[in-house]
Amino acid sequence: MLNNMTDTEEGEGGPNSQGDGNPKESSPFINSSSASDVEKSQQYDGKNMALFEEEMDNSPMVSSILSSLANYSNLPQGSKEHEEAENEEGAAPSKKKPAVKAPSLGTLMGVYLPCIQNIFGVILFLRMTWMVGIGGVFGSFIIVFMCCSTTMLTAISMSAIATNGVVPAGGSYYMISRSLGPEFGGAVGICFYLGTTFAGAMYILGAIELLLVYILPQAAIFKMEGLEGADMEAAMLNNMRVYGTIVLSFMATVVFVGVKYVNKLALVFLACVILSILAVYAGVIKTAFEPPVFPVCILGNRTLISKGFDVCAKVIERDNGTVTTKLWKIFCDSEFLNATCDEYFANNNVSEIQGIPGVSSGILAENLFGYYLEKGDFLEKRGISAMQDPDAPITNSNRYVLADITSFFTLLVGIYFPSVTGIMAGSNRSGDLRDAQKSIPIGTIAAITTTSIVYMSAVVLFGACIEGVVLRDKFGEGVDGNLVIGTLAWPSPWVIVIGSFFSTCGAGLQSLTGAPRLLQAISRDGVIPFLKVFGHGKANGEPTWALLLTASICEIGIIIASLDAVAPILSMFFLMCYMFVNLACALQTLLRTPNWRPRFKFYHWALSFLGMSLCLSLMFICSWYYAIVAMVIATCIYKYIEFAGAEKEWGDGIRGISLSAARFALMRLEEGPPHTKNWRPQIMVLVSVDSEQNVEQPRLLSLTNQLKAGKGLTIVGTSVVGTFLNNHAEAQKADQSLRKLMETEKVKGFSQVVISSNLRDGTSHLIQVGGLGGLKHNTVLVSWPRTWKQAEDNLRFRNFIEVVRETTAASMALLVPKNIAAYPSNGERFTEGHIDVWWIVHDGGMLMLLPFLLCQHKVWRKCKMRIFTVAQMDDNSIQMKKDLITFLYHLRIDAEVEVVEMHDSDISAYTYEKTLVMEQRSQILKQMHLTKNEMEREIQSITDSSRGSIRRKNPSNLQSQQSSEEPAGVSMEEKPEEEVQLIHNKNATPTSPTTPAGSAATPGSEVQMTWTDKAETQATACHPEQGGVKDIFNMKPEWESLNQSNVRRMHTALRLNEVIMKKSKEAKLVLLNMPGPPKNCMGEENYMEFLEVLTEGLNRVLLVRGGGREVITIYS
Repeated sequence: MLNNMTDTEEGEGGPNSQGDGNPKESSPFINSSSASDVEKSQQYDGKNMALFEEEMDNSPMVSSILSSLANYSNLPQGSKEHEEAENEEGAAPSKKKPAVKAPSLGTLMGVYLPCIQNIFGVILFLRMTWMVGIGGVFGSFIIVFMCCSTTMLTAISMSAIATNGVVPAGGSYYMISRSLGPEFGGAVGICFYLGTTFAGAMYILGAIELLLVYILPQAAIFKMEGLEGADMEAAMLNNMRVYGTIVLSFMATVVFVGVKYVNKLALVFLACVILSILAVYAGVIKTAFEPPVFPVCILGNRTLISKGFDVCAKVIERDNGTVTTKLWKIFCDSEFLNATCDEYFANNNVSEIQGIPGVSSGILAENLFGYYLEKGDFLEKRGISAMQDPDAPITNSNRYVLADITSFFTLLVGIYFPSVTGIMAGSNRSGDLRDAQKSIPIGTIAAITTTSIVYMSAVVLFGACIEGVVLRDKFGEGVDGNLVIGTLAWPSPWVIVIGSFFSTCGAGLQSLTGAPRLLQAISRDGVIPFLKVFGHGKANGEPTWALLLTASICEIGIIIASLDAVAPILSMFFLMCYMFVNLACALQTLLRTPNWRPRFKFYHWALSFLGMSLCLSLMFICSWYYAIVAMVIATCIYKYIEFAGAEKEWGDGIRGISLSAARFALMRLEEGPPHTKNWRPQIMVLVSVDSEQNVEQPRLLSLTNQLKAGKGLTIVGTSVVGTFLNNHAEAQKADQSLRKLMETEKVKGFSQVVISSNLRDGTSHLIQVGGLGGLKHNTVLVSWPRTWKQAEDNLRFRNFIEVVRETTAASMALLVPKNIAAYPSNGERFTEGHIDVWWIVHDGGMLMLLPFLLCQHKVWRKCKMRIFTVAQMDDNSIQMKKDLITFLYHLRIDAEVEVVEMHDSDISAYTYEKTLVMEQRSQILKQMHLTKNEMEREIQSITDSSRGSIRRKNPSNLQSQQSSEEPAGVSMEEKPEEEVQLIHNKNATPTSPTTPAGSAATPGSEVQMTWTDKAETQATACHPEQGGVKDIFNMKPEWESLNQSNVRRMHTALRLNEVIMKKSKEAKLVLLNMPGPPKNCMGEENYMEFLEVLTEGLNRVLLVRGGGREVITIYS
């Protein structure tokens, strides 16, 4: 039933929707003879749901939904399977799945104890005492408090996320990915996986250190006895590498063969941890009454390695005589009292101090502050003076306890932080919990509280019980090779040694078990394509390939071989994971998304931001270079998922941020129009689609890409004829076609499809309502109607002129590419050539700005820009050129400049003939309704009566129109189109005859027109020389009867075309001003003819009409 619920999310617009505008006449449940309808009525009979019977097919009843949700078992499946189980549409199960035991773990066993086991680890046993000795009680307490505060704040954020709905298995990865989106989720999931993997390496190295240093030193393959300095260190690291690889292989085999045994042994490992900690507390209590005897031998103020001698003295009294000891033989060349001894040994006394003076000894004051050491420094006892020659060479350094690494505060933070990780253990087991939303917050916060109390008390107690030189003795060399924390334990140091060894082995097994499953969950989500292979496993679901990768990465940590070097690495990855958990909670809280309703109420966005800040700070405190590497890895994964990953919509917070940021930005844009310096063409591209909803002019989008280069707003719009209910599917198909073409042409923007009763209104709606708020288009890009003279395209050119009028009225710029098919695609390159700008009237600078933008694109980059302007007789052309060069210099635009002089000349006979034919064709067809054949004959007669010098290259678009009825056109041979701009004479009003406006005839319908006296009178008034229609066809052209405005315009078009052809015939692109449209519909054919004449013979022309505002400025 859950599947049924998600199936209906499409709502009424789904494929089975009845809301298609064709309602059925009769109800299927009343007087229905259909068998399926009868069954349906019987199915719901008696359920008092007759009103909703039709919805029952898609929408389930509330009772069944509640039953399904209440019985949801939340089994430990991967997050991918979890979502597939909800979203699988109509898939009937092929076989019934076996019943799975319902989860039964409570807070204690399911969350608290696993968190305790994962948090307490190797650092507590192997490095905690050393950290207290180096950093001091005060410094160590600050480190512990910072780290514990970070995990506590993270746990609060995690509890809020985990209780905001059902969390399937996948733990932190699932929470972050569903809160911050697949990009952040994948990046942080990989970081968490790497952290868990390196944690496995750290636990294995800790186990090997316990084995080779404290349990079985003689098992070392590379012997360290007799070695000192770098040789001894190298031997130790090699031993760690060999044994680490062996242990890693064994553990990986155990995990591969039977992970269930690992889970069964978890309680045993946990018992070891708890017993070890209790033994330490018992030892602390015992030191108050009976401190253990752990003497430390001090020479001067230097701590001696306890091996090689039995008595901490230079000489002893025996048989009434003085006898030298083994210690004497170490520092002297013979056992006699007159032997030559080491200078420092000779000048200083040997003393023995108590390694563990006890909690009541007052040693706390001495250990309160830090004692940081350089690598190779002696471990010196505070408060004891030593006789030492600073210039004397250091000898017998292998007999003293030396610092093995250079220590500083930030190093201690990086080494210690892994001991507070593991807080995700409860959320990772959410699939096994009886009530995860209750158990996860309580169990996790209780575990962190417990461990934080233990850690903070341990810092104080270690500083109060143990001598400083023993605390700083990392490997217990001064206390007979004992584990330092073991010296404090009761009843025996072996309790700690054995307990910590088994606990670290168990923690390593847990890491090798959990990390592959985390990688498998990420792989199965499909957000990182190249990881898909790791989503496969054995038949029972065990992640075999993921385990292999995990073991390989873990081996990198083993090869590093130093616990102190591996710890900061995994600190980085865990800190990054925790940082994004806090970020996810803060964002969800601040955005107040409707779905953010956590059951855990004790959270606040300020706490989450504080936790995030602490995580980021600790990353750079631990190791700034590791932090940068971790961030680079996460960033690379983020960008990879962004570009190559699968598209996921998880309702994440980043999408919410985008919405909030977009709303804020749009509200800011509403405050006023952009400054001229910020103006850029925000383009609305008007395209047409064919009957298959495919775009007819794909090169329009190529030109858009070359103009925009991905910047600013781009809206690609088209109109579908019909009604919304009947033609919604066609609109969706058109929208998909637009999106696909935009992706192909690399146009970044939005698509918009409008359904309207006719294309004219649809285009008008797009121009009016495109964009949102202040983010609206300011430029319209529309293709020239190539076949406007053909009868069937009559509406298209009228729609085009309406677009010109509407953009002018809306103060928008207009770009009209002519012969768009000849424009270059994005893959072409011009190696040379010119972009010519014919600047005839000032339009706000659009003509200057557009070629500059085009030259930024690789297609036009090699083209040079030339600017031509026209000088009249009374203009000073030389001064104009100088002024234009200065103007371009201030605009920072490189272009050649040329001023073209157009002298006054008589209007040629050709101009009169061209105008006469144009007017006669338009006027005759407006006065009478002719059949197509008749119109062709009449046009032919007009052509024959004109001079033979007039070459007709284009088809004439002839239409009959009574008043404002749409004329029917005449189809003739098509003329090649080139686009040129006219000077818009704003003062000249067309004087061509006008007729009363009316409604346009519907295309395809027959319009009955009759010749009336009124029409005849109008015709006679417009052409007084014409005595009747018959005389029009028989008479020769009378130039004096022509509309002089049309004659002047035709003259201008011909003269400009002549000049442009002379200068720019070879140009790659010509840009020129587009004249304004006629004030009324009577001169529309004339307007199109003017533009044809103006652009005749040019290959690529971009007609540009400014929007009435300045778009380019000389100011910075």
